[in-house]
Amino acid sequence: MKSPLLSLPGAVPAEGVDEGVAAHYGDIFREQRTLVDGKGLVDLSHRGVLTVTGEDRLTWLHLLVTQHLTDLRPGQATEALILSSNGHIEHGLSLVDTGDTLWAHVEPGSQEALIAYLESMKFFYRVEVADRTEDIALIQLPAGSIAEVPENVAVRETPYGRDVFLPRAELESYAAAHGPLAGVLAHEALRVEAHRPRVGFETDHRTIPHEVGLIGSAVHLQKGCYRGQETVARVENLGKPPRRLVFLHLDGSEVHLPTPGTPVRLASDGGEDGRKLGFITTSVRHHELGPIALALVKRNVPVDAELLAGDTAAAQETVVEP
Repeated sequence: MKSPLLSLPGAVPAEGVDEGVAAHYGDIFREQRTLVDGKGLVDLSHRGVLTVTGEDRLTWLHLLVTQHLTDLRPGQATEALILSSNGHIEHGLSLVDTGDTLWAHVEPGSQEALIAYLESMKFFYRVEVADRTEDIALIQLPAGSIAEVPENVAVRETPYGRDVFLPRAELESYAAAHGPLAGVLAHEALRVEAHRPRVGFETDHRTIPHEVGLIGSAVHLQKGCYRGQETVARVENLGKPPRRLVFLHLDGSEVHLPTPGTPVRLASDGGEDGRKLGFITTSVRHHELGPIALALVKRNVPVDAELLAGDTAAAQETVVEP
């Protein structure tokens, strides 16, 4: 979905998965500071939006995802994953129930595959799944924002901001009334600062929830069976995920950021000739911290080891304990 806000002066289109919205509007650091101050909004209208209705919606979805949903209160925000039979992350869902409808937003372009899976699992349950991406645009108001939202729209309140499921036809007028706008680069910089993994960025085809710190926030350990639960239980009991997420402070003297997929090695191990220990998942420029990144590394990498991301020196902070 291409956002109409891309036609605004200064808007620079994002690329890759985030294509369809603005990367920035001319000043990525100012946009970050605006969000930190609790002002403005981020256009996330390229994300997939779906709804689940019907009286069985919570008990049904509870059986399929990693989160406990049967007692979810109206207005309570939560996160959930859908795993493969081997426990690898396939989908991430950001959820809120309004009392009669469960709303979710997901990674751009992933909603069709997710809905196909959900439809195949309906059986006799009284539920209806709908793709709402064409008529509903997601925006995020930053934490502390006092901007009003229209009545009768779903709102998902989190410590990081308010996700507003806005009718797409109202996107331009709402943005004009509640700007200034911040692009997804500012949004990503604050996400990385908060050590928050993103499905498809900090995950690959073999990522399990323990590796990226999603136990608790998206995975409930005391709920019933779901696909992939055996892997979650085994790793929880043995405590040995093969990889772990780390936060990196990158050498600020480098002009270019290491791109996703850039190998991570020990600084003491010969640079590019050393053994690959992991890879960069997201790298950004932060308005206060400078260049920073998230990376997946092998579990046994020492927590105090100096690392290299390609040729760039990197000091690590622990996100997931070894």
